[in-house]
Amino acid sequence: MRVTWTSKALGDLTRLHAFLQLVDPQAAAAVVNKLTAGAKKLAQQPRIGSPLLEFTPRDVRRLIIGYYEMRYELTDDSVFILRLWHGREDR
Repeated sequence: MRVTWTSKALGDLTRLHAFLQLVDPQAAAAVVNKLTAGAKKLAQQPRIGSPLLEFTPRDVRRLIIGYYEMRYELTDDSVFILRLWHGREDR
């Protein structure tokens, strides 16, 4: 499976990093590394996340990585990272 980040997901990753960078630069780097590693894992185990049935017939799933939620969509040969956010964010 090929993993592709949407522009919104990349924007989310940048936003999360910028927010944490002000408080703790090491934590900011660690979170980005953890989230990108989670996305890479989806290439090998794409169905690891929980299905979000409200998006049916699309196969959109949620993966919890620490305090963060990653939403992604599966197609026949790709994983699209759709959005990322901290669990305390109002979404």
